[in-house]
Amino acid sequence: MEREDLLLKLNWFYCLEVGQVELYQAQSKKFKGSYESIVFERTALIEQEHVDLLAALIRELGGEPYLIGDVISPLFGGLLGKTLAFTGLQKTLQGNIRIENKAMADYVALHKEVGDEFGPQLQTVLEHNLVDEDVHTAWFARRLEDYELLGLED
Repeated sequence: MEREDLLLKLNWFYCLEVGQVELYQAQSKKFKGSYESIVFERTALIEQEHVDLLAALIRELGGEPYLIGDVISPLFGGLLGKTLAFTGLQKTLQGNIRIENKAMADYVALHKEVGDEFGPQLQTVLEHNLVDEDVHTAWFARRLEDYELLGLED
């Protein structure tokens, strides 16, 4: 993989993760006072770690994080977070699962494509971010299942 191709893909993740920070912050505010609010807040903090790590990797490779990631992604993520939250907790969790599944599929694909070519730090970041997204997805799915099993309404 060429360095420029890798920078494009890392910037895709950077934009995605910036959007996820805003998504979960908006959801945390919407469900304030609930356990889910705390989970969304903590999830946003983990996504912010991803943003910071990706930005550092991009810079180490001689690039700069895309401005669109700093401007458009937060707006889109916040809007999506508010929109999903407006539909209720169950739809919010379903939407979050879809978003996290996309992120995981993309992390797996890049991890396979890059291999060890750009060093162990890149592999570690990709693997750790993938694990975090998997944990988020598992929690969202479990909570959604709890609501469905108990027949709870939003």
